[in-house]
Amino acid sequence: MFCKRRSIPLRLLDFPKWKHVGSLGSTFSTAESTEHCDQNETNSMVSDLDYYQKMDMKHVIHPYTSMTNPLPTHLVKKAKGIHLYLEDGRRVIDGMSSWWAAVHGYCHPVLDDALKCQIDKMSHVMFGGLSHRPAIDLCKLLVDITPNGLEKVFLCDSGSVSIEVAMKMAVQYWYTIGKDSKSRFLTLRNGYHGDTFGAMSVCDPVNGMHGMFAKNLAKQLFVDSPSCSDSSDHGEKASIEQMSESLKEQHQTIAAV
Repeated sequence: MFCKRRSIPLRLLDFPKWKHVGSLGSTFSTAESTEHCDQNETNSMVSDLDYYQKMDMKHVIHPYTSMTNPLPTHLVKKAKGIHLYLEDGRRVIDGMSSWWAAVHGYCHPVLDDALKCQIDKMSHVMFGGLSHRPAIDLCKLLVDITPNGLEKVFLCDSGSVSIEVAMKMAVQYWYTIGKDSKSRFLTLRNGYHGDTFGAMSVCDPVNGMHGMFAKNLAKQLFVDSPSCSDSSDHGEKASIEQMSESLKEQHQTIAAV
């Protein structure tokens, strides 16, 4: 259901026209854009883009790239559906859906309208001792569409955090019933579960990208993943057997799989 809202002029925010003067040897301002730019305005836009690219490289740390020789970044001006519109005029397809966070596409009218309606009421409140109807409705919906027996929901802000929470819940369960020795995790090799410390500990210890943190991570238990290169069931059976044997031998120390 859409929330009916009146249009709000962009001038409401009244952003100042910041001027930047520095090593680039040029001055520019964020004056209002017009549909038809003359050559001077075009040159200003190029200078503006150059400035932000240099400031991005100088001040912004991006994931999965070098600090000393980072990969180039592409400035995004806007997004719609499956497309990203870059500052240099190109339109590209976001094949990764913003790391799977935009699976319904950008500027989806239902999602955007819900955000606009919510922001007029409150952007966020802590969940310690407090709750609100949208969160309750979401949790109820998640319970309704998941298998029976999954009756509780803990809301997290990222995939890595959700892994951390699940691991802590498993450890806390055994601790509260007096079996605090059950604190390790059994997992498959070749897996990736996130970049926080608990999540890294259950990622692949050899072929993963967290080798430099090996001395800092909890030591978990690993079994081989099923092999897709084997057309028979041998690889799958071997993996299941490893899992079964590990559970039998290490069940006194395993909190969860």
